[in-house]
Amino acid sequence: MSSMFRADHVGSFLRPAELLAARKNASPEQLRQLEDRHILRVLAKQKELGFEIVTDGELRRRNFMSDFTDAVDGFDLSGALGRTWKAGEKADVSVSKVAGIVTSKLRQARPLTGHELPFLKAHSPLPIKMTLPSATQFPAISFQAGVTDKFYKDHSALLWDIVEIMKNDLRKLSSDGVKYIQIDAPRYSYYMDPKWRAWIEKELKVNPDAALDEAVRADNACFQAARKEGVTLAIHLCRGNNRSHWYAEGGYDAIAEKLFGTLDVDRFLLEYDDERSGTFEPLRFVPKGKTVVLGLISSKDPRMEEISVLAKRIEEASKYVPIENLALSPQCGFASTAEGNLLTEDQQWAKLKLVVDTVRQVWR
Repeated sequence: MSSMFRADHVGSFLRPAELLAARKNASPEQLRQLEDRHILRVLAKQKELGFEIVTDGELRRRNFMSDFTDAVDGFDLSGALGRTWKAGEKADVSVSKVAGIVTSKLRQARPLTGHELPFLKAHSPLPIKMTLPSATQFPAISFQAGVTDKFYKDHSALLWDIVEIMKNDLRKLSSDGVKYIQIDAPRYSYYMDPKWRAWIEKELKVNPDAALDEAVRADNACFQAARKEGVTLAIHLCRGNNRSHWYAEGGYDAIAEKLFGTLDVDRFLLEYDDERSGTFEPLRFVPKGKTVVLGLISSKDPRMEEISVLAKRIEEASKYVPIENLALSPQCGFASTAEGNLLTEDQQWAKLKLVVDTVRQVWR
């Protein structure tokens, strides 16, 4: 494996039962000690499996966005609204209340990853990958008419205030020894799926194409703040992952030319684990020299994929992106929220071992 991190993963790992229980019952100090112990364990496990970049599994977070909402005053988590969607033929699923409503002008109280990075820098055996939520994730779920508009006139005003907070922290991260910064941006899947494009027009009262343009500008502003020689910048795109469910479907076709051609990143981590993700054809719009991390292994389903099938799919993708610019990962993290996906920890590690084993066979 090369220094371009051929074997990758999105970042979050399943929380042990004792850690979930401690969030409800333990003192802050007891919780911190337990987090430390389990983070040391997952760091060692990633190295043992053969990864060349590591995360702390997001074990200190309640969900993939909580590093932001916990560090920034102005979110009322008690007022968070659950959302319902229909995941294929499954029953409606109520989403965890992960963000909260903005009820005052936002004010950053501490560094977004200030509770995570010092321990990682002191103990990581390998280069550090740090994940952060996209600024575009918040306006649609945290802006409530009659409340938020007392402080921000519209979704756009809230978005760009969040961008400024993100830029400051990303600039510091890239100068503080973090070698890989990944922004998680599930909102782009709304622009692929006709039902969610209709929702954007009806609920947000904006044109979906205009909203997509603004989202790209917002994420690019964040990436440009983080851009530094020797630091890999990546974006992860998915279609929903909470508790092994999903909320959007459709290939990248509708947004590929704009997204791949204009996002200022080095790597695209893309969901390609089932038919909802569409074909590899949109990858023809990926600029030369950029890396596509194929999310071919499911973090939702405990069934193990076969190396021969994965290798064939990588070969298919290489018709559109040279194989030297491809990498492999699960399609998403294993625990977008602390409750985690419907797998065991042993199954999680087996999936990650499969990533490394496949990489060693395909790129040997």
